[in-house]
Parts: sequence; structure tokens; C-alpha cells
Amino acid sequence: MSPKSKDNLEFSFVPADLPANPCEAPSDTSECPLDAAGGSCSPGWSDAPTLEGTPAPTSPLGWLPPFVPRRGLTNGHLQTIVGNYLPRPAFRLDAVSETVEVDPADLSRVLCHCHWQPESVRADRLTLVLVHGLEGSADSRYIQGVTARAWDAGCNIVRMNMRNCGGTEALTPTLYHSGLSGDVGVVVRHYAQRFGLQRVALVGYSMGGNLVLKLAGEWGKQPPLCAVAAVCPAIDLAPGADALHEPANRLYEWNFLSGLMARFHRKAKLFPGIYQTRGIGPIHSIRQFDHKVVARYWGFRDADDYYYRAAAARVVDKIAVPTLILHAQDDPFIRLLPETRAKLLANPHIAFVETRHGGHCAYLSRDPGNDIHWAEATVIRFLLRVTGQANGS
Repeated sequence: MSPKSKDNLEFSFVPADLPANPCEAPSDTSECPLDAAGGSCSPGWSDAPTLEGTPAPTSPLGWLPPFVPRRGLTNGHLQTIVGNYLPRPAFRLDAVSETVEVDPADLSRVLCHCHWQPESVRADRLTLVLVHGLEGSADSRYIQGVTARAWDAGCNIVRMNMRNCGGTEALTPTLYHSGLSGDVGVVVRHYAQRFGLQRVALVGYSMGGNLVLKLAGEWGKQPPLCAVAAVCPAIDLAPGADALHEPANRLYEWNFLSGLMARFHRKAKLFPGIYQTRGIGPIHSIRQFDHKVVARYWGFRDADDYYYRAAAARVVDKIAVPTLILHAQDDPFIRLLPETRAKLLANPHIAFVETRHGGHCAYLSRDPGNDIHWAEATVIRFLLRVTGQANGS
């Protein structure tokens, strides 16, 4: 099922434990029986006025309201840039911070910031493991935004830094890259075993979206994983890297590249016996960095070998838990190959929601106050719906 609305929103989702065609509602009701049963179905649409006076889609799915961009923010670049710098409420949640060993061979550790519900209910509450994007951290503002919403909903939250991120270069002799889904899996198992967690959901943005989808494909139905949500995931790494080198996107590429090169030089100072900055030569693109640095120090043949082996696109057809993927058509540099799109739409466990607007990990909506962050609110609503947790239950 993949109908398209007037806002070019594409949707496909049939929970695996329900019939393949459960949405044939009786003619005397407008409510989808699957939605009433606690699942989800392809949305119907009705006209409602928008800020600009044109019809907008509304969905009967309680967790999926339409995305209508903020006035003046119908350009993907504007969404992306404003979304990155728009002020947010101060993040005031206390956290328990600790490092988790993810590779006993080289003693690599990652830093996690955890927010735990009271011990008496902790194991039964839904736990979210959040994974940031390229050159982000557990303190990225979108991660904090999801954390605050999840905490208010009664969830446990683990904000995970990928290797080297969040100022943790000294915790690992390695670099990090987009395929380290095993690190996310180790963190999930660590806390599940420590606290007896019954349900764990993964949330990832951009690179983090690739990581959580890749792990979901590798794990299938392996407990305690129960749901996944990915916002603007970099599922197809090669076309995404090439898109960053397009003239309109060079500002983004320069921003990523300057951070990656600075981090590489810090690693060379910390581990001079491993990393050599001489002989690398000029690096003017993400693809060149991945070829000359990532591939070299991680044992990939070249950048293309890295992109193929690290991409979630190879395993999304094996995802077997309820999964939400949000993708904006005007995302400046995330690209989906036709074969990847076909896999997403063919997998009955995946709700693939594609909007005309939204930029990269922005989704600034017309809603007032903190509700402007449509993607964060939608992710939490989806996870609460498919896992059965509501108001801390």
C-alpha cells in the first residue's frame, strides 16, 4: 500500500502480526479497523485549510499528523539551516553518564548519557537508544529534543555517542564510520542485561538512521528490540556522499569535512603510532576522506567498498520490527536509489513516510511553540503506538 497525497506523502505499513489486507473498513464507517485495533494502515486524506489557504492532507492515523512547513520554510536548504540554528528550550534533564566497552579487542568505549525512570518500573518501560548523525553527538539538539519528549512519555532514554564523538577521542584507538551498527547492538545488550529491559526501541538521525536500520536488518526479531525510527537516514551512502559534492551542497560538505579532518588530526596526536597525517594529500570531498582515511584505517578496499558494506540499504528488506522512516523530498543531500525505495515499500514492517518538504533532519512545521519540531513529535507518537506504551504504561 503506497497511496500519495496532495503533499506527495507516501506511506506503506502493515504490521506483521495482522492480515496482509486488514484495512477494508465497512462502508458505514470512516475509521480504519486496523487503526482502531492499535496498528496502522494506509492513510485516507481530507481537505483542511493551511496557513497559505490551500488544502492540506489530514490523516486518520493518530500518530501521523500531516506535515505543513512553517511559513517561508518550503525550501529544503532553509529548513536545514534554520532547523540547525533555531533556539530551543534549555535541556534540563539530569543524566547518568558512563562508558560502555564496545570492542574488547581494542578496548574501544563509547560514552552514554542515560535517563532512567524509577527502578520499580524501569524494566517494563520502553527504552529508547538514540544515535546522532555525522559529526554530531549525544548532546545534539535534535537528540535532546527527542529525549525530553520521551521522558515526558515515561520512557527510559540512552543518548549514545558514537566512537570519538562528544569529545571522546581518547576512549578508542579507532575512528568511527557509518557502518558500526555492532556498537549500537552492544549498548542495547549492555543495558538490557543490566536492568532486565523488556522493550528497546532505536532512534537515529541521518548517519545514526543508517546505523539503527542496519542493526534492525541484522537482528530481525531479536529481543529486546521492538521498534525503530529513522529521520532522514543516509541509507544509500555512495549517492549521498556524491550529492554533498554538488555545488549547491558544498557548504554542508565543507562543514562536515572540516570537523572530520580536525578530529583526524586530534586522533593522530593521541595515537601517533596508528595515524599518519603526512602522505594523505589534499582532501576536498567526503568521498576523498572516506577513500583516503576511513577505507585505509578500517580495512576497506576503497570508498565504494566502504559505502556498500556500511549501507543499511543491503539489509532493510530483513527488518522485522515496526519501523518508521521519515524522508523529505527536498533533503539537500540524502538520496535513495530506486532499488532501495522498492525494498522499503515492499517490507510490511516499514512505515515509509515521504514528504515534499522538511529539509535534512529539520521538519519545522507551522505548529506553535516546541511543537514546531514535527519529526521529533511524530517519532515519539509512532513508538508509543506500536509498542503499546502510553502515559508511562
